[in-house]
Amino acid sequence: MTRAFIFPGQGSQFIGMGKDLAENYAEAKAVFDAVDDALGEKLSALMFDGDADQLNLTANTQPALMAVSVAVAEVLKTKGISIAEHAAFVAGHSLGEYAALTAAGALKLEDTARLLRLRGEAMQKAVPVGEGSMAAILGLSLEEVQAIAQEANESGICQSANDNSVGQVVVSGSVAGVKAAVALATEKGAKKAVELPVSAPFHCSMMSPAAEAMRAALAETAISAPVVPVVANVTAQDESDPEVIRKLLVEQVTGMVRWRESVLWMKDQGVTDMVELGAGKVLSGLIRRIERSINCTAVGTADQVEGFQ
Repeated sequence: MTRAFIFPGQGSQFIGMGKDLAENYAEAKAVFDAVDDALGEKLSALMFDGDADQLNLTANTQPALMAVSVAVAEVLKTKGISIAEHAAFVAGHSLGEYAALTAAGALKLEDTARLLRLRGEAMQKAVPVGEGSMAAILGLSLEEVQAIAQEANESGICQSANDNSVGQVVVSGSVAGVKAAVALATEKGAKKAVELPVSAPFHCSMMSPAAEAMRAALAETAISAPVVPVVANVTAQDESDPEVIRKLLVEQVTGMVRWRESVLWMKDQGVTDMVELGAGKVLSGLIRRIERSINCTAVGTADQVEGFQ
């Protein structure tokens, strides 16, 4: 058995996530306390018992999801399951890449919390609310969706943002561009093409101001070599060099998340099992659609931690 540990991104959040971990494990509580201290506010209180609309603000969602993922990784260490000894690779979906790098020792927890708060704020500021959109297109290949996005560019900005699984590609851009893509995809036989309830058009060129904000912040952030290689979103290949990781994290803001390719690349390197650390089980569902031979386990609650070996 060869394992990869994977870390979820935006969309996995829910009120109550991480609460049972904090109540049952001192190591998890220490992670949430450290993130609260780094941000100068009680993000954990919002996560455990707060308002869903507040949690769904991207500036809160990003550090919150990372905190849950890293808390699970820290608790598993006390059970003798460490990334260094039990994983061949780590990978994360969008903001999950920051959680992966933190759990693998490349970034310090407090630095990651601040980076993700900034990343969320910068992404929100990059495009005024109501000017950008995203849509999920189901039932067409990446190549078909890319051709649709190119055609939709006549109406407005539109790019492939997430290659999530076989037949599930997300496009991102201006409202007009994305609406055009939805109409074209429907015409061309997509099973479903629907705009998503997001606050900004992530992973497209409209995020360039956010990429520049992250370039400046990452330039001042210490990055070490991870204890195992991270499979980067924008290349779908492994990386361990801190300076390359720094560059790829900037590119990730405007670049496509190549999740399907990343999973298949890890399979080609011999990975047979993937362990999703953090809130929910969105990635586990995607992996089953990408490659059914990979065994995927979600570990995000106290019960799941206790049952995992």
